[in-house]
Amino acid sequence: MNNKTVIVGMSGGVDSSVAAALLKEQGYRVIGLYMKNWEELDENGVCQSAKDYEDVIKVCEALDIPYYSVEFVNEYRDNVFKYFLSEYEAGYTPNPDILCNREIKFKVFFEKAMELGADYLATGHYCQHIESGERSLLVKGDDPRKDQTYFLYTMQERILKKVLFPLGHLEKTKVREIAEKYNLATKAKKDSTGICFIGERNFKNFLSQYIQVKTGDFENLSGEVVGQHDGAAYYTIGQRKGLRLGGQGEPWFVVDKDIERNIVIVERGERHSALYADELWANELSFVQGDFIEGLELPMRLKAKIRYRQPDQDCMLMSLTDGVAHVVFDQPQRAITIRQSIVFYQELSGQTVCLGGGMISKRGVTYYEREAALPTEVDSGVSPHQ
Repeated sequence: MNNKTVIVGMSGGVDSSVAAALLKEQGYRVIGLYMKNWEELDENGVCQSAKDYEDVIKVCEALDIPYYSVEFVNEYRDNVFKYFLSEYEAGYTPNPDILCNREIKFKVFFEKAMELGADYLATGHYCQHIESGERSLLVKGDDPRKDQTYFLYTMQERILKKVLFPLGHLEKTKVREIAEKYNLATKAKKDSTGICFIGERNFKNFLSQYIQVKTGDFENLSGEVVGQHDGAAYYTIGQRKGLRLGGQGEPWFVVDKDIERNIVIVERGERHSALYADELWANELSFVQGDFIEGLELPMRLKAKIRYRQPDQDCMLMSLTDGVAHVVFDQPQRAITIRQSIVFYQELSGQTVCLGGGMISKRGVTYYEREAALPTEVDSGVSPHQ
């Protein structure tokens, strides 16, 4: 019997349910803790948090473990949701999952778990915590389709030392099998989607309740008006769906935004050169090992990704100056988006370690801009069209 106490962050989903089951199987003293962060009925008049807590109760009773509920509605509103809205108002596309993990799950929720006497906090994230000598490493989950380290890059080593990820070595299909074996109430529950802790909503309707947006023009790169948009906040770089722009030719894609003029800039073609650049700068840097940047020999070869579903990209970390990282990629990157996160990885002893990351603050010159700056008789070199 393991005499360690683990508090499991129970969401009412299958992943956290199976995490609790596995830890009990391993002999830990397991306690389920549900956190309520949002108070509002969904579009069907249902309080989703109440439904989720009902599922937590069913799972914990089936596993014969105690369970409790805590509320962080104010903390979520002040430290996550207000930021989320301010970023949209400024014309950016924020990623609330990253902020939720930093400000809620692995800050106030973690602190509550420790306050209640837990030796560890555990969650249903698909990633791994591996000890290497005296260091704690955040490592990719074994299922590449589910790995969630991209959302956890702000994790600090002192917290990671006290966190368990029981699902990190499993594929999702195996997690479902375990839930079936224990006949858990969440065994067939769909994975949660939508805004962190708020859920899936009609995005435009939801956002319009909280921020003021103005309709404006879609323009192409030549400055020609090609349609009307519903509000610049609703669109992100690389977006195709929802533009409602027709006409002959390839589909339209968002290639840039001019927030001051309330203009969304579009061009035809998924591989239009205005969507591609091969360098960026990032600030608000956060590394799991806080001393990572000490004594670094730059430039340094790493891997990185600029969105969750993207395969890791080979790159060079060229410099770290005044809290700003300059990154140059081996291959052109599509739809580099300001205020989205870049996350860095390194291969160590056969494991892919998440080092940390930052917020993209500047995109390099696009291939379109390079081509436009060259005389017509000069070959512009390798293009993402090729």
